[in-house]
Amino acid sequence: MKLTLDAIRACLDGAVPAVVATSSPDGTPNVAYASQVHYVDREHVALSFQFFSKTRENVLAHPYAEVQVIEPGSFRHFRLRVQYLRTETAGALFEYMKAQLAGIAAHSGMDKVFVLRGADVYRVHAIECVDTHVAAAAPPPDALLALRRTLDQLGACDDLAQLADRALAALAHGFGIRHALLALLDARAVTAAGTAAGAADCALYTLASLGYSTSGVGAEVALGEGLIGVAARERIAVRINHRTSDTAYQAALRVTDTAAPRIALPVLAQPHSRIAVPLVHGARLFGVLYAESETEAFFSHADEDALVVYGRHLGALLARLAALPDDDASVAAPSGEISPATVPVGTPLSVRYFAHDHSVFIDNDYLIKGVAGCILWTLLNEHAASGRRDFCNRELRRDPRLPLPDFADNLETRLILLQRRLAERCPAIALEKTGRGRFRLLLVRPLQLGG
Repeated sequence: MKLTLDAIRACLDGAVPAVVATSSPDGTPNVAYASQVHYVDREHVALSFQFFSKTRENVLAHPYAEVQVIEPGSFRHFRLRVQYLRTETAGALFEYMKAQLAGIAAHSGMDKVFVLRGADVYRVHAIECVDTHVAAAAPPPDALLALRRTLDQLGACDDLAQLADRALAALAHGFGIRHALLALLDARAVTAAGTAAGAADCALYTLASLGYSTSGVGAEVALGEGLIGVAARERIAVRINHRTSDTAYQAALRVTDTAAPRIALPVLAQPHSRIAVPLVHGARLFGVLYAESETEAFFSHADEDALVVYGRHLGALLARLAALPDDDASVAAPSGEISPATVPVGTPLSVRYFAHDHSVFIDNDYLIKGVAGCILWTLLNEHAASGRRDFCNRELRRDPRLPLPDFADNLETRLILLQRRLAERCPAIALEKTGRGRFRLLLVRPLQLGG
């Protein structure tokens, strides 16, 4: 049976270094280790180009080489006969390999040396198993079955908050994932055509998380920053199965502007495996699903494929929820009693608002910023002026005081984000859902508002 790249994808994870053999035009051989041999598709692989080595000099002059890769479980050796085609220095493939190389570099302490300059793409003409007498490694768990179990656990969701929580809980049931988070794209970073704007204007924010000591709700990641940011910007899944140091590549997952108020991402300090999957539906990017593990090589190629399908399913569900009307008078309030009006008592809470970034501080502690912060400040001022407690999404969309874009504003997402931050950091102020697109402001303590 003819071997295919799909059959030996486990060899292309970088767990065991590969060897590349080339020759100069005069026939002088050269053998070197390769940092990465990356699976591109059924007929192509890509090798990392980090510096102008003898290997690269040879393939530019004579574009044929042999690459030896090793299956991690069985240590079977496979020999690939390849032909150099081109070098890519930007785009999805380059960014994926750059992220993976950064993980390898941090793991080996070579982050100053392992700097990707390009992704050299090769066509694979033949694959030969060198150790035919060695038994193949045991197959990995069935990722398709894991995906089916995950989707069964997810079920039907008509509420965004419920979808976010179920989407993460289902991963634990289907894939055994214990640590994950859901980061959604800030709608201000999306154009009317559904494509991302400039990276400097883009960010993702955490709406829900699984398995961490702190939820990290509201934590931001810039587009292109770390695995989450790269997966969003390039709209590709990025997987790293190597342990990385907290001070090196993992630090890129955190907001770097320490002068500005921020919420830290609730990521593991030293994950051994990580994957970030974009949530895409059609031409629109909704966010990123990020998962990690303390186990080495936790995510297989098959897991990556299955999680990409899951990410697209979540993208479709998010698109459907975004298309629902703001509110519906025919929809009754949720089952259970709505909290009655209470008279705030106790020491007043000091609420301060800073208009330049719409940040809100409660008793000098940072709560939230951006559109969600502006929404809270607007609601509190409405209540202070008239005693009003009940609001709806539709009127917020039309409120000129709120910096909402004219399209894809994700208002429901921002309200959920605000509701969860209040529940964690300031339970004396709460937002309670009273129907589709309707909510009530609840105050336990009186407020002292100051701009």
